[in-house]
Amino acid sequence: MTVIDIHTHMFTEKWLELLKSRGGEFNLQTRPDGKQEIFRGTTPVVIPQIGHFDYELRIREMDRYGIDLSIVSLTCPNVYWGDEATSALAARESNDSMQAAQSRWPDRIRWFTSLPWEYPQAAAAELRRTVANGAVGVMVLGNIAGKSLTDECFAPVWAEIDALGLPVLVHPTDPLGAEKMGIIPHNLFWSVGFTYDTTLAVAKMIFHGFFDRFPNLKLIASHGGGMLPYLVGRFEMGDRVEFDHLREIRRKPTDYLRHIYYDSITYDLAPLRYLIDVAGSSQVMLGTDWPHRVHEADVAAARLDALPESERRAIAADNAKRVFKL
Repeated sequence: MTVIDIHTHMFTEKWLELLKSRGGEFNLQTRPDGKQEIFRGTTPVVIPQIGHFDYELRIREMDRYGIDLSIVSLTCPNVYWGDEATSALAARESNDSMQAAQSRWPDRIRWFTSLPWEYPQAAAAELRRTVANGAVGVMVLGNIAGKSLTDECFAPVWAEIDALGLPVLVHPTDPLGAEKMGIIPHNLFWSVGFTYDTTLAVAKMIFHGFFDRFPNLKLIASHGGGMLPYLVGRFEMGDRVEFDHLREIRRKPTDYLRHIYYDSITYDLAPLRYLIDVAGSSQVMLGTDWPHRVHEADVAAARLDALPESERRAIAADNAKRVFKL
């Protein structure tokens, strides 16, 4: 059975050096275990791993875990730091490295482009350049330097993405108010903050009529959609009692939850089954989050084996082939 991993990450050393020298409030700190971690001020963001920088190691690990194709992406803090020149340079560095990897391993690697979203004209130009160079989708974080993805300043970029019908992976980052939410100790930043960021980002898109405005957009909500599937009842009740003059959506909230896509990274079989029940197996694709310490590459196959044959094949590869036109 073919297996396609749609949520897995890569960095480059040049990207990291650029972040160190021109990252503004982003900085690297040494953890008690001796490893370096990227912070925004005092808020932890991501721990670079050896696998983030080594494609040959990636290919060996893909073979080990039975993954045929990986669609790689940059993760947080992406390129949302520095001035326009810095953000655009960071995007080109990451994107060109992924294009080079695809050229070297054409049967094993595809990639999401990263864009300097804070500068929409530059973002649109980088979108056009990288799609021409082989990017099969777009990576965006749950908030762009504190701005909602529905902010009108990003509309020209979304319009181009919609016209191309591209998949967009929405990946969480440090949520608004992280420093005041008490989520930094005990790794709650990762377990609570990340799911909150994704949930809020996509919920805003749903209720602001974003998917009516951009109907060709193939949005993928990371980590099993955060809390989105489990709020279906609250969304439906909220819509039922909403004042008509405030309603911005044309369909029911559940229809939008079944319109978007999700990865399979739920860390437990029960929420994965519930996600499938809410959204349908046609909307879920396999993800591993490799090479983070919390990756699921080692359990992804076993989790799929627990599903019925039709769901297993759909999630392992068939949905990704359709969504990414592979």
